[in-house]
Amino acid sequence: QVQLVESGGGSVQAGGALRLSCAVSGATDSINRMAWFRQAPGQEREGVAYISFGGGSTYYADSVTGRFTISRDNAKNTVFLQMNVVKPEDSAVYYCAAGRRSSFFNPKWRLKNAGYNYWGQGTQVTVSS
Repeated sequence: QVQLVESGGGSVQAGGALRLSCAVSGATDSINRMAWFRQAPGQEREGVAYISFGGGSTYYADSVTGRFTISRDNAKNTVFLQMNVVKPEDSAVYYCAAGRRSSFFNPKWRLKNAGYNYWGQGTQVTVSS
C-alpha cells in the first residue's frame, strides 16, 4: 500500500503563487507515476499535471501550462506542484495520485482517474480576485 498526504493549500490572491506538496510513504517502489488533480464544487475532478518516475517526463492540462510546474524530490519521497500566476478559476480541492508500476497504463490516461491507484485526501486552494 501507498499513502499520500497533501499539504500547502490555502488562500492566495490572483496573480500570486502557492506550492503544494505530496508526501509519499509505504511501498514507494511499487509506483512509477504521479499526478495532481483538482475538483471544484459541482465539477468533475480534472487532472492538471503528471510526472513519470522513469524519465521524469511531465505533462500538463492546457489550462495550467506555463503557470504550474510538477516536480519530484526522490530523496524525500515528495512531489510538488508549483502554482504561479494563479487565477480564481484555479480554486479547488487539489489531490495527488499515484499509479502502480504493475498496473496497465495507457499514456492517454496521464491526466485521467483511470491511470491511478492511490489518492490523497486533498488540500483546499482558494484564489481571490
